[in-house]
Amino acid sequence: MSRISDREAAILGLLCERSRYGYELEKIIEERGMRVWTEIGFSSIYYVLNKLEIKGYISSTVKEVEGKPSRRVYTVTDKGVLTMKEKIKSVLSLNKKTVSPFDLGIAYHYLLKPEEVLECLRLYLESLDKRRTALERSIREKQREGANYRVIALFSRPLAHVNAERLWVEQFIKEVERRDIDEENS
Repeated sequence: MSRISDREAAILGLLCERSRYGYELEKIIEERGMRVWTEIGFSSIYYVLNKLEIKGYISSTVKEVEGKPSRRVYTVTDKGVLTMKEKIKSVLSLNKKTVSPFDLGIAYHYLLKPEEVLECLRLYLESLDKRRTALERSIREKQREGANYRVIALFSRPLAHVNAERLWVEQFIKEVERRDIDEENS
């Protein structure tokens, strides 16, 4: 089975729902808040569609619409559905290592003064709080819209990560403060 990128899977998944044209994909990505949980920019949609078509996961036809420019409509192939099912099984079965540049800061924070480290960590907490607020707002909006549990989970899962990260950073701040006091007393 051929492997597809997460970006390709995001587009292919939308096409598994039904055939669509490129601009329609952009509108749906925006409406569903997909950019919160996947990395897909407007400019990359057509690039991804082209890759999927070359690999045989989708096909396209040009539809003439009276009074409007013609549109290229993309449809998932049987091979595309099978590939998407394999991708879903893979990502739901395996916890993939995530890489965060924050870890670089942790590794080398000794190059900063303790008060600089603490200031940075407090700013990081503020950024987590802003992200938490945005995610909570998105959850409320999706609930008001009557979104199904899968859509809400796409916001509640990152919220759980933000909450866990916040707790960890609070503990790390205490550790930095304690180490700073220990070093002063040494």
